[in-house]
Amino acid sequence: MTDSIQFETAKIIDINGVLALQELNLVANLSEEEKASGFVTTPFTTQQLTEVIQKEELFIAKDNNKIIAYIFAGSWDFFKQWPIFNYMSSLFPELTFLDFEITTTNSFQYGPICIHKEYRGKGLITPLFEFMRKHMLQKYPLSLTFINKINIPSTKAHTEKLKWTIIGDFKFNNNEYFILAYDMNQSVSKTI
Repeated sequence: MTDSIQFETAKIIDINGVLALQELNLVANLSEEEKASGFVTTPFTTQQLTEVIQKEELFIAKDNNKIIAYIFAGSWDFFKQWPIFNYMSSLFPELTFLDFEITTTNSFQYGPICIHKEYRGKGLITPLFEFMRKHMLQKYPLSLTFINKINIPSTKAHTEKLKWTIIGDFKFNNNEYFILAYDMNQSVSKTI
């Protein structure tokens, strides 16, 4: 990784860069071979990006002012506009993680995360995640997400590099997903 990489909370002027990176990695735009390197499934609109940016819940990495990665983080209230998030949050009473009672008020939806293919495997995920974690910890002690079971690179990155815990799974629209949880009080080890 180069020293020129900066981590920021996204601003309105960053929307076009985020949309461009999203377009490059959207599952609908990728071949089967490209999907094997990882993908994002939820396409965000300019209006949705604006809402997340205004809440200071979109985190980006830039290299020489070019957006090379992003992490979405948002309330369950924001994400309820997509049926899959409502379904997943309906499973919370059945889930257990550490000593947490998992609710829509003490947790947030983490993701998607997207890293430009030229920057994958270079250790960018850890400092970007840590930047997001420090900001979101001020609002929530717990983070949850889901990953499509066929998205093996994402599952490995989250469980092996970031130490997320798989706490369940579910099926939705003929796809199978893992449910993962993370204690936001835990810093990601710099020795990973």
